[in-house]
Amino acid sequence: MHSNDKKHRKVRKYLSGPNFSGQHLLHSPQVVRKMIDKAGIRSGDTVLDLGAGKGALTFDLAAKAERVIAVENDPRFADILRKKAQAYANVAIVERNILSLNWPKRPFRVVASIPFSITTPILVKLLDPPSVHFRSAVLLIEYGAAKRFTSRLIRDPRILGWRMQFDLEWIEMVPRDHFSPPPRVDSAIFLIRRKAVPLVADGHRRLFDGLAKYALKHPDLPAGIALKGVFTPPQIARLCRNLGVAPHAPVCTLTEAQWGEIFRTMIEHVPPYRWPRPSGNGA
Repeated sequence: MHSNDKKHRKVRKYLSGPNFSGQHLLHSPQVVRKMIDKAGIRSGDTVLDLGAGKGALTFDLAAKAERVIAVENDPRFADILRKKAQAYANVAIVERNILSLNWPKRPFRVVASIPFSITTPILVKLLDPPSVHFRSAVLLIEYGAAKRFTSRLIRDPRILGWRMQFDLEWIEMVPRDHFSPPPRVDSAIFLIRRKAVPLVADGHRRLFDGLAKYALKHPDLPAGIALKGVFTPPQIARLCRNLGVAPHAPVCTLTEAQWGEIFRTMIEHVPPYRWPRPSGNGA
């Protein structure tokens, strides 16, 4: 079975049932404190706790934020949350699938230990357009996923698109014994912040998506070869000089800032008929 088919089957299973398989509840006060400290919650903030479980994060967040929305799909845990929330006027419990949730129509942050099985779909929902009100997140996610999202080598065009708009930061590893029951893998605290000035303007995200998908189709190719269908040989030579990279450097080694310069150069100096065609729905 194709890997995308497997991923979609996982998501459908999550959406169709009351539980996702393998729930692991965070039980470490130290990790909770670290996540909330990193989030920098202010008194006027709206904060979402996605996959709230029994509320390990929810009620500590309520002491910091103006409003906390705890989202939990398991009816047993949702009942526990509702009972605890009776003592908190600023906590709302939403019993719903995370992937079918409508984001608040005001600026919001997320602090959550999210289900490993749907990490990427949750990030797609948060970071792909049109989540204009999302500001930042501190998430507890699978360790390998956190390393992949923050790797110095950028091989995935979707991740590159995210990193042009958001700062993604791996904070620290969290051992599996901080959960009950322990998962098979360790976790990591993962930070997302919207850039004050994005490296690609919102109106150009689809155009950048086309360039990223084209150039990273084979991420180990030399940059000069990966970009040659867009830029002429003299343009590539000049571009590499401006970027301070050799034409034979693998395209996956380029930084976000270098990608921003490549995109700006394409828009300003390459005729539109040579631009890679953007996809229909974002990165």
